[in-house]
Amino acid sequence: MDAPGVDAASRRRITRAFGAAGEAWLETLPALLAAAAQRWHLTLGAPLGPLSYNYVTAATRSDGSRVVLKAGVPGTELHFEIDALRHFDGRGSVRLLDADDAAGVFLIERLEPGTPIVEIDDAAGTRIAAGIMRRLWRPPPQDHGMPTLADWGRAFAELRARHGGGSGPLPPPLFDRAEALYDELVATQQDAVVLHGDLHHWNILGAGREPWLAIDPHGVVGEPAFEVGPWMRNPVGDPGDADEAVFLMNQPDPRRIIERRLDIFAEELALPRDRLRDWSLAFAILSACWSDESGHAAGWQQAVAVAEILTGV
Repeated sequence: MDAPGVDAASRRRITRAFGAAGEAWLETLPALLAAAAQRWHLTLGAPLGPLSYNYVTAATRSDGSRVVLKAGVPGTELHFEIDALRHFDGRGSVRLLDADDAAGVFLIERLEPGTPIVEIDDAAGTRIAAGIMRRLWRPPPQDHGMPTLADWGRAFAELRARHGGGSGPLPPPLFDRAEALYDELVATQQDAVVLHGDLHHWNILGAGREPWLAIDPHGVVGEPAFEVGPWMRNPVGDPGDADEAVFLMNQPDPRRIIERRLDIFAEELALPRDRLRDWSLAFAILSACWSDESGHAAGWQQAVAVAEILTGV
């Protein structure tokens, strides 16, 4: 029997991403959720949105507190999220309450009202995002197991390997520029910290403990200037029922929005604007590499469009 919210489309998405391990995880998911409910004395509620690559559901503890239970395929990148949440310890991010690392299941506080920051003015949201970034950034623990920006950068070579040494569907001059730029930025970075790695408009929510908190960190180690990259190319399509009118590339003047964001981040973070721009450009094409790998054409097309704007700002 499937867990609530696991439909045929969800199954295809999980098995395409994780293969046999994903299929096995889906079969054991109902028992996994039942064990977590028993362990943490939870009454499980409805899933929070459609299943993407993890299972996220509302829950209530025996003391009446409202929490969120999250589960994913063990041995995948999910454990980096757990590591990052432990490291952030609730400073600027949702608080990790407990975790079973081996099972890939963890419990976090529930952010309420949970309104995504995409719903407020873009300039104000960008300033709030900058403030959250400053709170998150701290040096990584010694002997941490999280990936580095150099590790992530292997996606460029992997794309070339998939496409016979070329750039596949991505424009060759832009891909070549971003690949070289990424290598240069990694080689010259300083003051590595634990980064959220995916801090965009759907991953900052209105909360009760603080006005706004981050969710769903990827957990990657590198220089702070990298962090603005996901924000610069968002908001893009969301698997929920998001209003497409808010998407960046649907705006009348996306270039103006991107320039304003760069100006705000440079001011708020006291970081060089040109380095923020370069990381944003390199990240846009890095994300296009990931979209190509997953077969998500719309993803790389939007990333390329943003990168092209960034070449001129």
